[in-house]
Amino acid sequence: MRANTLRAAMATARMAMSSLSSPARALSSAAAPPPPSGVAMVQGASRGIGLEFVRQLLRRSDQGRVVATCRAPDSASELQELRREHAGRLTVLPLDVTDESTIEAAAAAVGETHGSLDLLINAAGILSIPNVIQPETSLSKVQKSSLLLAYEVNAVGPILVIKHMRPFLKIGASLGTGKGFSLVANMSARVGSIGDNALGGWHSYRASKTALNQLTKTASVEL
Repeated sequence: MRANTLRAAMATARMAMSSLSSPARALSSAAAPPPPSGVAMVQGASRGIGLEFVRQLLRRSDQGRVVATCRAPDSASELQELRREHAGRLTVLPLDVTDESTIEAAAAAVGETHGSLDLLINAAGILSIPNVIQPETSLSKVQKSSLLLAYEVNAVGPILVIKHMRPFLKIGASLGTGKGFSLVANMSARVGSIGDNALGGWHSYRASKTALNQLTKTASVEL
């Protein structure tokens, strides 16, 4: 199951990432893993794809370091188990993509503890939460609150994380540990494609992933 999860994550990452100009570039983490001595950050790491990225990054090397973030680290039991298993190599930080102050605080902690990043994976995302947001089957089901929440988590959050982690990605690239570049991966989805949308529905999720694609491309121009 975990291997299948990782393969799905890598496939999604390959579709989601666009090339970034030097010194920061976005590449598939499957094709260009961080170096053994590098620092990788996974945002949204308490479960699912994000947790599996953390697990696999730690397994790839006994030297590389990983920063894992989630909203409630104390209740992320599997993540805390990994932290104990890989003492000194895994840092777990609180970060809520809907609260920019927590992103700023995480960036400050990364700067103080590591000083640089070679890889950033934005894995947090939202599709449905009981009684809060559900995939819409028709226009009559669309709600403003669902649209705004999907945008905030799936599109706004990742670009804010890139904004605050950018200085450390640039340092990581300049240090040469990332072979002259650093890596950024935003987790998109096929349903974010305009040209491939033949079924409709899922208005909030589709639109938020389309927005994420555009933000990723726009950030790549500056980076």
